[in-house]
Amino acid sequence: MNLLTFMLAVISVTLNALAQIALRKTMQTLGEFPQSASDYLYFGYQLILNAWFITGMCLYAISIGLWMAVLGKTEVSLAYPLLSIGYIITAFIGYFFLHENVNLLRIIGLITICIGIIIISRSA
Repeated sequence: MNLLTFMLAVISVTLNALAQIALRKTMQTLGEFPQSASDYLYFGYQLILNAWFITGMCLYAISIGLWMAVLGKTEVSLAYPLLSIGYIITAFIGYFFLHENVNLLRIIGLITICIGIIIISRSA
């Protein structure tokens, strides 16, 4: 995998992670998901007008476009494991911007993911 393809993959995964954060902010804005069927329509109306939701969906769309470019240039067995970078990015964003807890076990898990990414990327 060349550097440009790798960078496209990282940007795609980062946009995907940011989309997850936007969806989290959506739910913080709207509150809990409705429990009754009668509330779904109103919730859906609120959802499609929510700026965080719209942002998240746009980020997903761009991410998918970039990911398709990556898949057009490299083997899926090499590209797909790079998606796990999203776990690392999401953990950092969640910690710094959403003030979510990142304990020692999560840190160990993230380090393990990094090691796996390095091993797989060296196999190319």
